[in-house]
Amino acid sequence: MSEHVEAERLLDFISSSPSVYHVVANMAAGLERAGFTRLEEKERFHLEEGGRYFVTRSGSSLIAFTIPRGRICSARMIAAHTDSPTFKLKECPEETSSGLYTTLNVETYGGFPYSSWFDRPLSLAGRVQVAKGTGVECRLVDFARPIAVIPSLAIHQNRQVNEGQKVSVQKECKPLLCPGADKEGFRKLLAKELDVDKDDILSWDLSLVNRTAGCLWGDDDAFISSPRLDDLMCAYPAYRAIMEAEDGDKLKLIALFDNEEVGSSSRQGALSDFLSCVWDRIFASLSQGLEEKAMAEAASLMVSADNCHALHPNWSEKTDPTNKCVLNGGVAIKYSANQKYTTDSETASQVRMLCRKAGIPVQVFVNNSDVTGGSTLGNLSIRHLSVPSADVGLAQLAMHSSWETAGARDVGYITALFKAHLEA
Repeated sequence: MSEHVEAERLLDFISSSPSVYHVVANMAAGLERAGFTRLEEKERFHLEEGGRYFVTRSGSSLIAFTIPRGRICSARMIAAHTDSPTFKLKECPEETSSGLYTTLNVETYGGFPYSSWFDRPLSLAGRVQVAKGTGVECRLVDFARPIAVIPSLAIHQNRQVNEGQKVSVQKECKPLLCPGADKEGFRKLLAKELDVDKDDILSWDLSLVNRTAGCLWGDDDAFISSPRLDDLMCAYPAYRAIMEAEDGDKLKLIALFDNEEVGSSSRQGALSDFLSCVWDRIFASLSQGLEEKAMAEAASLMVSADNCHALHPNWSEKTDPTNKCVLNGGVAIKYSANQKYTTDSETASQVRMLCRKAGIPVQVFVNNSDVTGGSTLGNLSIRHLSVPSADVGLAQLAMHSSWETAGARDVGYITALFKAHLEA
């Protein structure tokens, strides 16, 4: 098997999953094909020993789990997130420019370099609520072709462009949709795409999509570049691992949350009760009481997976001087004295031993002490389910850009770690 097969599978998945809603829908379909049973939060859980199940929330977060035969005494869990920074389409989005162009009014979702979206082929994807008879139908939409571009201002008209100018989102980041002035131009386009009457479109959750196809590149295809590597580079391997892991004596679970990029404080985010509620319902359905549940929680291990910053070839001073993560250097264990990451010496040692047994290279990520790093979801999700946890990830460049770069071999490394972790 090619050492890049996992990277190639990841690129295929990213291409077919242009929004968080497509990510979860495609994973749900794959889980059902693999024999997992879909559960509904609003219905009673009827679980059996040896069963394989999944449940979604808001169409953008997913928890999948497999139940051992016999009592649940501990669990092996993986957490990651489904969302990535982007521009989201506002309601009533059409704007006109000098009566000659129609542009779209957007707002930022998460933090990212706005200029990385300029002069690229862009599309839109997400979900749309459509009136159907006396009810409402939720439809996924993916234009699957370039329909807009955010044009930059030519250097001849902006001589200071390379001198660190501030970008105004409201003025400079409006995608050009079509020539002419049409105050319902986008609504008409969307109605045509969905084959519905434009007046039946009630609301939407739509985001801009970079339509540039991801690729492997460099000597021996060493690198992978694509939109949304953060965090599908961890979420997709977790999904693969839960389907492929061998049966054992522990509960296996993956939790893939939405809204990590905006603080996780939504109903479908890591700060919600989604994971803790599913955890409680698993034990209740199997008639295991509070005492058994508490003991299992203490005996479990969570791996929180989100990418980290690689040593930058042009900005080496931004990296910690003694802990440098590199592309294709293997799984990174992430540490933070201020508890931005959940790793401690005990949980790090467990991850290291898993990697040692599986032959997976390991590196360490710690922020440069003068450079404030971002947070992730592990330290948030354990507020409601306080299992021992370690933060891991893969090193990447240009995090939160519309075009990110990482090591192609690393996708295989983290997939192997996740399988080893779930099977431990």
